[in-house]
Amino acid sequence: MGPEEVNQIYQIATMEALLGGIYDGDVTIRKLLSHGDFGLGTFNGLDGELLMLDSVCYQLRSDGSATPAGADELVPFAVVTRFRPQQTIEVTQAHDRAQVTALIDAAVGSPNLMVTVRVNGVFEIMRTRTVSRQEPPYRPFTEATHDQHEVAFTDIGGTLAGFRMPQWVQGISVAGYHAHFIDAGRTRGGHALDYRLLRGTVDISVGSELHLSLPRTPQFEQADLTDVDADGQIRRTEGG
Repeated sequence: MGPEEVNQIYQIATMEALLGGIYDGDVTIRKLLSHGDFGLGTFNGLDGELLMLDSVCYQLRSDGSATPAGADELVPFAVVTRFRPQQTIEVTQAHDRAQVTALIDAAVGSPNLMVTVRVNGVFEIMRTRTVSRQEPPYRPFTEATHDQHEVAFTDIGGTLAGFRMPQWVQGISVAGYHAHFIDAGRTRGGHALDYRLLRGTVDISVGSELHLSLPRTPQFEQADLTDVDADGQIRRTEGG
């Protein structure tokens, strides 16, 4: 691994395509792991949330469960990196989500760079949601997320993993904070909606390299992506 590959962000497809109902991709978990050891995304047909942690890909399902994903599973959207923390923030008293993100923003300074974030700790509350598997013909993402299931975990240890992307990336990716959670036993988790961190560590790295790989599927190539209200739809579907 060359130094230029560390903390470079590698992305499969675009969030705008996902909003448009393009839920089938042509990249396997095996291929995805060749580009990173940390990240998030979803699976073909929106069959759960994807969380990559320490070179293991987990499939987070709508019942709140988490299991390792098969190497041949396919993904329509993912964001991964080879995560090497550049800074660690110790949190010794309770912080809600806004306070945690404010710590990160202050540590990074510029809002225009990409930030990889990993929070290891004990959470008083962790509220998650997970999309449910869809069947063709696929509905737009804003409609598909009406079926999502929310789960609230209390007094739970685990890892929150994700990214803070700048506003200019909205539609290509998700601007702002986007993270998935998995518990310490790595058996439960989901897309993080809200949380309260009691204590833990916040590891961050700042990056300026983004590699975008577009799918070469007929569904993607033939899609009309010219009339997608990316900003509004992403804010609604991501819980922002």
